[in-house]
Amino acid sequence: MADNANNTKRVAITKGDRIKVWWRSTFIQGSWNYERMQNGGWAFSLVPVLKRLYTTKEDRAAALKRHLEFFNTHPYLASPILGVTMALEEERANGAPIDDVAIQGVKVGMMGPLAGIGDPVFWFTVKPIIGALAASMAIAGNIMGPIIYFLAWNAIRMAFMWYTQEFGYKAGSKITDDLSGGLLQEITKGATILGMFILGALVNRWVSVKFTPIVATVPQSKGAYIDWAHLPSGAAGIRTALEQQAQGRTLSADKVMTLQDNLDTLIPGLAALLLTLFCMWLLKKKVSPIIIILGLFVVGVVLHVLHLM
Repeated sequence: MADNANNTKRVAITKGDRIKVWWRSTFIQGSWNYERMQNGGWAFSLVPVLKRLYTTKEDRAAALKRHLEFFNTHPYLASPILGVTMALEEERANGAPIDDVAIQGVKVGMMGPLAGIGDPVFWFTVKPIIGALAASMAIAGNIMGPIIYFLAWNAIRMAFMWYTQEFGYKAGSKITDDLSGGLLQEITKGATILGMFILGALVNRWVSVKFTPIVATVPQSKGAYIDWAHLPSGAAGIRTALEQQAQGRTLSADKVMTLQDNLDTLIPGLAALLLTLFCMWLLKKKVSPIIIILGLFVVGVVLHVLHLM
């Protein structure tokens, strides 16, 4: 290990370096790609720290190379991982026995669980709340609506990214005090349990599988559907139909039961869960994510053409 292990003076990351990383991490999705996803933005974010820690061209090149490996998580939840990684790199540059595998292991161990937390918190909670407030003001003709949305959203996300990055940096320093891996294993295990719980709860929301073949057509009793032949003419008929639909009446006299309806009666979301588990199995077998995506696309199109989905 070349690094700076032989230096007598300890190399330390400054607050200014961490501010630069924080600002650069805003653009972590700027070079997103299908092969290694956020790796370019990740490496770009760490450049100020790597320049501080490593002085030779060879050491800097090696550091950049190990941070160009696959990385992908929620763009805002990358911040605590950046913090931990900076702490590990700092200890490595000062001679601690931390190798590439350990650093990559921390990144992989944290990015998956944290990715499942970011979407519910930011996309499904914070953003809709701020957007609803801003939209209500904009509809009323108040110019402050979009301004408040822009300022509030960016203030929240930037503050979150800074404080979680600092938290990760301080936590990372504690991890390096326990190089046997006990503390790191506990943190990774806890994050994994939380992330998998959230991901499991969201499978039914994110994954949609609908089998369309009709298995039965059942005539409905009178009063359960809208009797179009006996509605008043004109606007009164439209109003009556809408009122009856609001009361729960269906649009047709026959109730059509599809294969998906029967599956939902047994176990709702079973097909989506099985598809998710199948994709996880393929990933475990080292099947490329690109192949899986293309395969799902082709199979979906074919089944739709055959009127099976």
